[in-house]
Amino acid sequence: MTSSLSEADIRAAIARELPRVRADLEDLVRIPSIAFDGFDHSHVERSAEAVAALLRDAGVPDVRIVRQGSGQPAVIGRRPAPPGKPTVLLYAHHDVQPPGDLTQWKSEPFEPVERDGRLYGRGTADDKAGVLAHIAALRAYGDALPVGVTLFIEGEEEFGSGSLEELINEYKAELTADVIVIADSGNWDIGQPALTTGLRGLVSVYVDVQTLDHAVHSGMFGGAVPDALTALVRLLATLHDDAGDVAVDGLVRTNAAPLDYPEDRFRKEAGLLDGVELIGSGRIVERVWTKPSITVLGIDAPKTSEAPNALVPTARAKVSMRIAPGDTAASAHEALRVHLEKNAPWGAKVTVTLEGDGEPTSIDATGPMYDAARAAFAAAWDGTAPVEMGVGGSIPFIATFRDMFPNAAILVTGVEDPDARAHGPNESLHLGEFAKVCLAEALLLKKVAEAQ
Repeated sequence: MTSSLSEADIRAAIARELPRVRADLEDLVRIPSIAFDGFDHSHVERSAEAVAALLRDAGVPDVRIVRQGSGQPAVIGRRPAPPGKPTVLLYAHHDVQPPGDLTQWKSEPFEPVERDGRLYGRGTADDKAGVLAHIAALRAYGDALPVGVTLFIEGEEEFGSGSLEELINEYKAELTADVIVIADSGNWDIGQPALTTGLRGLVSVYVDVQTLDHAVHSGMFGGAVPDALTALVRLLATLHDDAGDVAVDGLVRTNAAPLDYPEDRFRKEAGLLDGVELIGSGRIVERVWTKPSITVLGIDAPKTSEAPNALVPTARAKVSMRIAPGDTAASAHEALRVHLEKNAPWGAKVTVTLEGDGEPTSIDATGPMYDAARAAFAAAWDGTAPVEMGVGGSIPFIATFRDMFPNAAILVTGVEDPDARAHGPNESLHLGEFAKVCLAEALLLKKVAEAQ
């Protein structure tokens, strides 16, 4: 038995629900639910309560706000499956990134504003629209839902999902599902849907360099005594070769999907200045999806306005390394540590401290549930079939879901497009694509029920 709603019924229901869904999204965006240290976490609590109310309003009878220790609140909602039908776990997160430099925003980050068909505001794309896509699908069906659903809306994804594994362990029985939809990625382009099948992992370290036990006069000792800041700069320069490829031995490099990423499109989406060259070698999709990258995120050193004429005894950098699918965080961390210690200039003392890591993910998107997803996406995008794409960013908890629910088909979807600017100023959601995402998820639930 399949859902009593036809595809035409579902399309009409989504169109009917979209105005209310958008209004609820705007209300949710107005809550500055930042889980980072130093921010008011009462807003994260308010956001969790708002999500719980949305789930109840969408006909989910069993809704709870849960947490582990000092972790931020997540929301779990459950609606049992009809006899003989599968259960689909719908994941999203209700926490957001800090707004950053407010002067770079064209409008207030927590007051959603529409401009040229896009809704601007922090969390509009990452990931409160993911939450509302789930709500839209549930509202479209009402009492005719063709599958069981479990919703897991996390409250600290942007802050590292520190308590996620403990939450999954505690509620594993309730979270077990046949299909897991993780709505925290994006699509290849406006008008071109995608399934994300590969994500890079992450290794973040602090690199401390020391050359002196105290600062000394730069004129009296400069020229014979190395300062720590110069030593750190020389050390960081060894992380790339002259072409800009990562020069750390022992890291995995693989081939990417056969997609063309035109350089002019890539440069525009990145905001690269005229005359600035790309770094690395090989196809662009391989450079950003299936090869390692290393970025220096910050350096602790005297401010230029406050720097005395003295040799700096110690300096610190935060280094972020993205690792390719097929690698492991432990192996990559060890390779980076060995490289940094081996290349210490002038005998400087180098200490490498792990700040955090996350595993990469590779998904074999074959089988009936993936076929159901492709059919749903193609229908929602008026015949345009989804492509399989990689993502250069990291969502480490996908590997956690894969390991803890090995029998589930994991579908990584999302609402972002190349101009969504998640994590940056002027984050936005393309409203036309959002409508297609909502329709695709509703159709997916029908096609999963039919594929069972």
